[in-house]
Order: sequence, then structure tokens, then C-alpha cells
Amino acid sequence: MIGGMEQQSFELIKGLSNHYKTHVIAYKNGKSKIMWFRHLKSDIQTTLKENPNIKLIHLNDGAMGIACLWLKKNTNIPVIVTYHGLDITFPLDIFQHKLIPKLSEFDGAICVSQSTQNECLQRGFNKDKTYTIKNGVDIRLGDIPFDRDIIAKLQNNYNIDVTGKHILVTVGRPVKRKGFSWFLKNVIPHLDSNICLLMIGPMKTEFPFFEKASQALPHSLSQKVQLMLGLASDAREVGEQLKLQKNVFHLGSLPYTDLLQVLSLADLFIMPNIRVEGDIEGFGLVALEASMRGTFVLASGIEGITDAVIDGENGYLLPSEDAPAWIDKIHELLSDKKRLKALSKRGEKFTRKNYSWELMVNNYKMVFDKYISMSKQSLSVTKER
Repeated sequence: MIGGMEQQSFELIKGLSNHYKTHVIAYKNGKSKIMWFRHLKSDIQTTLKENPNIKLIHLNDGAMGIACLWLKKNTNIPVIVTYHGLDITFPLDIFQHKLIPKLSEFDGAICVSQSTQNECLQRGFNKDKTYTIKNGVDIRLGDIPFDRDIIAKLQNNYNIDVTGKHILVTVGRPVKRKGFSWFLKNVIPHLDSNICLLMIGPMKTEFPFFEKASQALPHSLSQKVQLMLGLASDAREVGEQLKLQKNVFHLGSLPYTDLLQVLSLADLFIMPNIRVEGDIEGFGLVALEASMRGTFVLASGIEGITDAVIDGENGYLLPSEDAPAWIDKIHELLSDKKRLKALSKRGEKFTRKNYSWELMVNNYKMVFDKYISMSKQSLSVTKER
């Protein structure tokens, strides 16, 4: 599976394999998720039995933490869980009041942003065992040359002529917190006519029965169901706005190579997130990818985005849902392309220096080594006794 969390997991496993002997239990796309979860406990037990020298267990999201609560009672091995955002803020009473306290009993918590760490601490996690390690980005993305053929490809494949246009780009699924429909309704109509927006990401035009049914539920319940199942809660409104806005084009999901070229083609990358109760943006990996492709970022200054986009360095942080601020800043930056080019180049250098996957892996290793060392010391004391 491909997404921010999956990419982070893949890079973490690959990087840590250079330092430790690692044993990976991961869901593989195409298989039954139900069957995978049914066999998860026995797979872990088998792995531990066959490899008695395992010194640490890492669970890469809160859902895995819940599925593996039994580990604390059945092993003496340190267990550390990584939290990404929604896996700590999911607004269900039983989750918040019954399960979160159990998650806080694991040996350590690693959060992908300061915002996610704050959410953990507010829920009673031990501050001395809760760490922030920012996600990284593949810095090699900045070394891939820009291919101007992407302009012709947009014309031929999507009937989009960007000649003489200023180009804004957004990337992501149309979920409410991304703020896409808000941006389409409140910002796009007030931008100059030579500014166009390209939207990239999965976009449904037909909704299955269950998804339609979830939207018919009371709002609070509907939101919980949509969050739990990862449904595109903003898709309908985005779809309606696409019919109304002549300078907005939705490209759907693109091949990764084309995505990178569109990011480089763009003048600005846009992350107009809004606050949604119980759902937060844990980080903002795609902003780093845009920055590595030499594109300056405009983002809402909320939640985990502020750990990926550093104001004045690789982007500007703007007030969430403040349409005049967004309109003015977009016009300001697009009116001086020389300045914007300099900002973009500086942003790429900043991201390259501060957000490599190698740096993320090294920070995880520091935490893991601390717990492995503590575990060895504990074992030594036990033997002496």
C-alpha cells in the first residue's frame, strides 16, 4: 500500500535493517485484512519463539498498539509504538477512555510531530517516555530533472492548457481536514483568472451503498464512521465545486513519475487544511516532496503541518480558514516570480538538510538503543539476584 504512513514504515524498516537484524510482520496488499488480523497474534508469537534474541518490538501505529495490547502481559521485551495523529485522536468514547489509557502503558511512544506528542501528553502519556521524531522525505527527489513534456501530457491526456498560467497544486484524498472544498469555495473565486489549480489524488464520482448510508447518519456518528473506514468525507462537496470552478482541474491519481513532474511545474503547493474535531493532520509528507521538487509551500499553520512546513524556510504558514490571507499571499508571491524562485530554491535546500529518511532512522535508532540498553541492564540485575 502507498501513502504517507506506508512510506514512512517502509523507509524505517529499510533504514533500521542496516543497524539491526529485523523481523517484519506487515500486511501485504491484495490479501484479506480480516485473515491477516486473525493470524497476527500467532504470527508474532511464532516470530518471538523462533528468534529468542529479539530485544525490542516496534508497532508502527496506534491501531497495531491496540491489536497487540496482549504483548505487555506476555513478554518482557520493551514495546514502542509510533503515533501518526488520528490513531490517538479518534473521537470514539470507548477508544479515548478505555483503550488510550492502555496504550499509554507501553514502554515508549514516538510521535511524528510535536502536535501528535501534545495529543498523547494530554491523554496521560508519560512525558519522559514520549518522543517526537519527524518523518523524512527521499532527498533524491530533488535530483530528478524536470521534464517539460509534462506540459504536453497535461494537454493531450487531460485537455488542460497551462500555457501562460500560474499553477497551484494540491495532493491528497478529499477528506474534510484537507480543506479542499473550503479552498474551492472561498479562495479560488477571488483569484486572478490566469491562476489555475491542479488537484491530484483519488476521487470518486460514484459512491457505494455503504458510503451513501454513512452520510445519512447523524453528523457526529457519520463522522466517526467515515474516520474509522477512511472514507472520502469531502468528496461530494469537492465534486460539486469542480462543476462550478472553470480554473480547477482534478487529475485523479497519477503515476508517481508524473506526480513529481507536476509538483515541479507548479508555482505553489497548497495545503489549506481546516480543523476537524477528532481528526488531525499528523505531519504533511507531501509538502516535503513538493519542496524537494523545488516548489514553495503555502500551508495552514495548524497541527502536524507545522513540523513539516517551517514558516519562512520551506514555505509560509497561513491562518486556517482565513480566505483574505490566502488570497493576498497567493497574489503577492505570484506577482514576483524572481523572488518566488529564490524562496523555492532556499526551501529545497532547507528540506534536504533537515528531513532526510536517514536522519529519521538515526533518531529512531537513538531511542531504540536506549531501550535495548535498559533491557540488558534489567536482565543483568535479575541474573545477579
